[in-house]
Amino acid sequence: MNVLYEEEGSFKVGHVLSEAEASLQVESSSGKRSKIKAANVLLRFTSPLASLLPEAEALGEGLELDFLWEMAPTEEFAFTEFAADYYGHVPSAVESAAMALRLHGAPMYFYRKGKGRYKAAPEESLKAALAGQEKKRLQGEQIARMVTELKAGQLPESFRPQLAALLYRPDKNTLEFKALDQAVSETARSPLQLLIDAGAVPSHHDYHFNAFLFEYFPKGTGFPPIELPALDHDLPRASVAAFSIDDASTTEIDDAFSVQFRPDGSARVGIHIAAPALGIAPGSPLDQIALSRLSTVYMPGNKITMLPDALVAHYTLQAGKDCPALSLYVEVAADLTVTPAETVLEWVPIVDNLRHDTLEVHFNQAALQAGDDTPYPYRDELLFLWRLANQLEVARGKADPNRPPQVDYNFLIDGEQVRITTRQRGAPIDKVVSELMILVNSHWGKWLAEQQIPAIYRAQSAGKVRMTTKPEPHVGLGVAQYAWSSSPLRRAVDLLNQRQLVAAVRGEKAPYPKGQDLFVPMRDFDATYSAYLQLQDRMENYWCLRYLEQEQIRELDATVLRDGSSVRLVGIPLVVKPDAMPELPPGSRVRLKVMGVDYWAIHCHTHFLRSADAEATEPVMTDA
Repeated sequence: MNVLYEEEGSFKVGHVLSEAEASLQVESSSGKRSKIKAANVLLRFTSPLASLLPEAEALGEGLELDFLWEMAPTEEFAFTEFAADYYGHVPSAVESAAMALRLHGAPMYFYRKGKGRYKAAPEESLKAALAGQEKKRLQGEQIARMVTELKAGQLPESFRPQLAALLYRPDKNTLEFKALDQAVSETARSPLQLLIDAGAVPSHHDYHFNAFLFEYFPKGTGFPPIELPALDHDLPRASVAAFSIDDASTTEIDDAFSVQFRPDGSARVGIHIAAPALGIAPGSPLDQIALSRLSTVYMPGNKITMLPDALVAHYTLQAGKDCPALSLYVEVAADLTVTPAETVLEWVPIVDNLRHDTLEVHFNQAALQAGDDTPYPYRDELLFLWRLANQLEVARGKADPNRPPQVDYNFLIDGEQVRITTRQRGAPIDKVVSELMILVNSHWGKWLAEQQIPAIYRAQSAGKVRMTTKPEPHVGLGVAQYAWSSSPLRRAVDLLNQRQLVAAVRGEKAPYPKGQDLFVPMRDFDATYSAYLQLQDRMENYWCLRYLEQEQIRELDATVLRDGSSVRLVGIPLVVKPDAMPELPPGSRVRLKVMGVDYWAIHCHTHFLRSADAEATEPVMTDA
């Protein structure tokens, strides 16, 4: 006796060796023996064992499913009974097995009920299943066509509206992703490389920049229509002549300064901060814009402002205008002792916007050391502020004449060309501005804390910088507290803190009376600001690679960093990990060969040539 039985969803046959009440011992045609449950036996037969399934499969292929479904009873049935109705006689083992195979292989037409029993699918369910099957077939054909196009270096038309998602955050359920994934498997190329080859990503610069836009500006960088607030603030007019100090590209001029000299050598110094908080009410459409962007985004050759240009122009400290400002006045004695005097909301006459490129020609370290008396605008005021800045740095405990010189880098982008210039960090211009900003931010943070008005602070301890709503020390700056308040046109945190300051000046209830009110914007700003800085670093690295190629630099010097495996290139702000570099102490100078650059990965492949400590440090770069 032979049996047809079901095991793990498929049909098998075997010769019965022995049989118990609940199980059988069977042997397959290959000689393999198995123990099966009696309940799994579907058919007993005496015809040849090896030929049953092949003959049944051949016969079953001729059974038309639509006809079988139409003639099937509505209630549950056994395949043997249905085979008898279909053939009109007691079916042979092959005929019964053919019916079982055909029914079992058509789950859309016949539902499996177990132990050789089936039930015809309802008409609506069958139609839906067949439609789904046809849709799947058509989708398969569409995927195959897209795969063929991708492999041939052509971009499927349906890819175009989904390019950003496919590049940066693909939806794995789309046909386009499935086609791209299949093409990757068949070509062993990356998704990015396939799309590059298909002409979908013509610009590596745009590839990196658009990745950022996709994440943080999915609706674009434009602003909705806005209604500008009226500049009708009832404020006193300051009797000062204020000037700002910024680089040539700055449009969001947040801060300006004034100096009123006295005959005894003392002076009243004003630090004037633009006051957009006067016109941007909490919860207003303008406030929503600021809290959605949280900061201006900077990168070489471009920026995305936090506030619309028209609003910036409304409150920026533009020369030739009286501008609403929040001013901190400090009394500076002849010996440079500083006493914060008062904080005032007022109209400030902005007389001039000084720019780095023209000011630094005269106001620089060499000229100061040489005692150069060449006249230039605001010379007396700047020299006084320079002396004051040095004193403030000493008072913070951060003056260090032995500090190794450091440089800042400026990127000047003109189309596809890049120029990288350097300027010494801590130059007189920088020191004047930074020290006065530290002074105003630390003083206003203290003032708000004394009045028990919540604010957002930057704190640093154990080397870690964090944001908090409590006034805590910033060890790196050497101050007891530091509340960002000096850039309200460029940072949302400063705008929020300015609202608190305005309320304090006016003796009004603070817009954010509890520290918890500031938690969400503080958290959002911290994460977003970090991402913006990462973009700036990434795009600077990209333009460094462009510079290396543009100038055809093949060899250059670098300085070994603390980790011992990374180096910072001399002349451009790029960190790389050279191949074959031996273990060297931090600070060592090495000579590298540029092997190639990868703009898509923003990677510079370099190879260690030799130690360069014993060599002249100039020139540090050589071209082809």
